[in-house]
Amino acid sequence: MASSLTSSPFQTSNLRSAFLGERKGFTVCSVPRVGFLKKTIECKESRIGKQPIEVPSNVTITLEGQALAVKGPLGQLSLTYPREVLVQKEDSGTLRVRKAVETRRANQMHGLFRTLTDNMVVGVSKGFEKRLQLVGVGYRATLEGKILVLSLGFSHPVRMDIPDGIQVKVEENTRIVVSGYDKSAIGQFAASIRKWRPPEPYKGKGVKYADEIIRRKEGKAGKKK
Repeated sequence: MASSLTSSPFQTSNLRSAFLGERKGFTVCSVPRVGFLKKTIECKESRIGKQPIEVPSNVTITLEGQALAVKGPLGQLSLTYPREVLVQKEDSGTLRVRKAVETRRANQMHGLFRTLTDNMVVGVSKGFEKRLQLVGVGYRATLEGKILVLSLGFSHPVRMDIPDGIQVKVEENTRIVVSGYDKSAIGQFAASIRKWRPPEPYKGKGVKYADEIIRRKEGKAGKKK
């Protein structure tokens, strides 16, 4: 019984040595490491990117390497593609954007540049427009040549230069129509107009898109007597 009690400290040291490695003449076997198998993930083809782009008869396509130029009755646009995607013109006259490599970035660029290409073709042939509406007492808009003048409740009117390639019309002093052939430029200019007075959620006053839905908030309730 005594011998078992005296040997317990040595058993504890042996247990400790199993975690501390080689100690006091005891050699601990190393635990084999668990390996992880690498699995190759194949990127699926974009549903948007694989759709062909119809080119109207009044649009001229010029393709040189990774650069594409589109010319139509409304204007001319150009775009340079990254090395992850390729643009090809088929015998039927349609355009197709394909992936050059199988990577995650190529899968992301595939659908994006197909959409940009389609916007170019539609823009130079039909054009785009963005409508805004002014909501508020005394809010109005007027045109002075190539300058859009906004009265939005400030101490002075807001004057904005209209960029080249963009047309602006004002209807009933409270409705603004921004049109042109470059969709990104139209969206940028419309957003800059809205930025001067974004619609507030209580009364809805401000500059909003015509199809924009403003989530309204309830005002503070009166004190109960």
